[in-house]
Parts: sequence; C-alpha cells; structure tokens
Amino acid sequence: MIFVSFNADLQDRPLWARIVIGNTRTLRVPPSDRTARTVTMRDVARAAGVSRMTVSRALKKDSPVSQETRDRILKVVRDMNYVPDQVAGSLTTRKTGFVAVLVPSLNNLHFAETVQALTEELETLGLQILLGHTDYSADREEQIVETMLRRRPEAMVLSYDGHSERTRVLLQDAGIPVIELWERPDDPIGHTIGFSNRAAAAEMTHALIAQGYRNIAFLGEEGDDWTRGSERRAGFCAAMRAAGLSDHRILRAGKPPMSIEDGAAALPDLLDRFADTDCVFCVSDAPAFGVLSALKARGIEVPADIGVAGFGNFEVSRFSAPTISTVMVDPRRIGREAGRLLGRLLAGDDGKDAHLRVDVSAVPKMRGSTKALKN
Repeated sequence: MIFVSFNADLQDRPLWARIVIGNTRTLRVPPSDRTARTVTMRDVARAAGVSRMTVSRALKKDSPVSQETRDRILKVVRDMNYVPDQVAGSLTTRKTGFVAVLVPSLNNLHFAETVQALTEELETLGLQILLGHTDYSADREEQIVETMLRRRPEAMVLSYDGHSERTRVLLQDAGIPVIELWERPDDPIGHTIGFSNRAAAAEMTHALIAQGYRNIAFLGEEGDDWTRGSERRAGFCAAMRAAGLSDHRILRAGKPPMSIEDGAAALPDLLDRFADTDCVFCVSDAPAFGVLSALKARGIEVPADIGVAGFGNFEVSRFSAPTISTVMVDPRRIGREAGRLLGRLLAGDDGKDAHLRVDVSAVPKMRGSTKALKN
C-alpha cells in the first residue's frame, strides 16, 4: 500500500511529497524536478507512431482503439515510464480520483487501521487517498487542509480534534463531502462517524465507581483543550460529580498523544499530589500501561493496591499483565463506514445538505487491572 502525504509546515518552505512504501523506507520527492525531463503524451505518441488523441483513448478502460494498437501504446507507456496527468485529464469531468484524509498521528495503530479500512473501501470505488499528518496541531491542520484543497479532492475525511475557524470556513466553502471521524461533535462541519468521547469516558468512570472505587484520579495530556482527550476528561468529571464524588484528582502531563513513557513518568507526581488515589483512569491505553509498569516497579500491586484503566482497547491493554480495563472501540469499522458513506455521497444517493451521523459503539471492558472492591 502506498500513502502520499503533503507537508506544509511553513508556507515559505517548498512543498514536498512524502511516499511511504510498506514499512521499509521513506522517500522525499520534490514536487518538480528540473534536472530530469518529464515524459509527455506527445513523446509517447511519437514513439508509438500514433496521435496524442489515440494515446489518450488507449489509456481509458473502455478504449475504442484496436487491441493491437492499444497493446503497442501501453508497452511504450511502460518502457518510457510515462505517468498520465490525472488532474489535467480530469478537467472535463471534474474528477481527480482521490480523497484527502487527515490524521493527527502516523504511529497510532488506531488511525493506521482506520486509514487501511477506508482505503480498502475507496479502492472498490476507484479512488485513492492523499494522506496528511496534523500532529494534533490546529495550525498545521489548517495549512494542510488549504494545501489539499488546492489539489481538488473529491472529498475530505479528517479526525475530529476541534478545528480553527478558518479550517471550518475552508471546508464549508469547499463544495465537497466532509466527514469527521472519532467524535460526535455538537457543531459538525459535514458528516460524522464516531462516538461521544465524553459519554464513553463517563461510562467508564461509572463502571469504576460500580466496582467500588471512590478516589479515582484522571491522567490526561497538557495542551489538550481542543482535542478528544479534553472531552474524556470532561466525561470523567461529570460522572464523578454525578456520583457525589470529588473530581479534583486530575493530572495533565505529556503532550498529545500521551505515551507509555509519559504515563510512567507522571505516576510519582500523581501519587505525591493525590496519595489517597485508589484507581488511575488514563486518557488512553499507552499511558495506562506506563502507569501499570511504574506501579510494579514501586512494588505496588495492581489491582490489589490500586486500579488502572485506559481508553481505546489497544493491543498493549489486551496483552499486559494484568490486562488493562479500557474502553473498547473499533477503528476498522470507523474506516469502513467512512468509505461506504463516501460511496453514497459521491454517487448522489444521500442529500448533499443533510448532516449524516453514523454512531459506533465505545463501551467499557473491565479486565484484570481493576477489581470489585469490598465495601
């Protein structure tokens, strides 16, 4: 699978395309290479002894050109490494054949699985993806959205972590389907596929309270005010207050996305500030595993002495010892639903003006890192 993403960190820097082939290597390809001459359709036509119109027709799936002539042209195309200009060729049909996809992180397995499932669905429609990486930055997202829109994508799919006002305006004025993933925002730009992170975190907090925990601490991220992590923190606070419990045990450490190392490093500070903590609910499974490891290193038993919970049902939560209680989500389903919805939208089967919402489940899964406490 080949992903192509455009980096527009700073507007005064040249744009470059980043091509990742499998897990083997990364190449940086400048948008134009003045040292090598690009093969044109005219070159192919001259080498094949036909007109440019014949070459154009031969490159179409339902070609009216004779098989013998088409085979000869396609051989020349391969020999000369000619790449048809799809953007130029799409001017009459206004179809570019790609969907822009933005994710906040490239090393997060959930986003990788979502993109893979989305790609599989889009390939059945004859579409490819152009992948952008926002690094949880609203400014970077805005720059990449603007860059992507210049290439006239047929749709835009992006993870919801809040958006700048200009990003919202750009997408609302783009005139293409826009789908936000991984959240159910109150004010969507277009269509949404996901769940309420606030409600899911509240449900997990209620599940921990039902097990007997009362002094639950929440470990979240610094600078997360516009991310889904802030919604999870808000859900924790709401559930604690609803149960008549204090929600003051909150520690924010590490920038999004919080890592295993961040979780382990934050534990001493958390225990110093909130020594009576009986359970640590982490913004995701990675810091939860870090907390679990740090507790073990201190000789603190989990769950006998303190409980640990995470969010996301990542692989690390399923194979740690003990396994980590978490909120289960299905990243592949989110990707599949996005692809299927795009298929309907691009075919005109759903109203262009309606804000369609596809809900996916996010439910607590209680495992070995927490236990029912005796009253």
